[in-house]
Amino acid sequence: MAIRTKLTVRDNASPSATDKPAARREVSDEERALRKERVAAAKDALKRSVGLRGEQVAPARAALKLYLQRLNEPRQPDDATFKALIEAPFQAPPRKKERR
Repeated sequence: MAIRTKLTVRDNASPSATDKPAARREVSDEERALRKERVAAAKDALKRSVGLRGEQVAPARAALKLYLQRLNEPRQPDDATFKALIEAPFQAPPRKKERR
């Protein structure tokens, strides 16, 4: 049995959602400079943490990589969160308490 495809003709008179240009927001020079500083700091932290060992290093490096992948998203971490993200691979993990 042959499969029939249903062909539809696009009506050029009606505007579709794909025809509209994407709305881009203007980025100020201060935001651009802050972003460049943060990217440089994140890349530097990744480079310095390459040879480190510890259970905190892998998740911290993964968080830094995820930050760099999601640079274009509107929600970015605040300064305190970003500072903690940068310092995470280099901090000693908290010691586990022994139960007696």
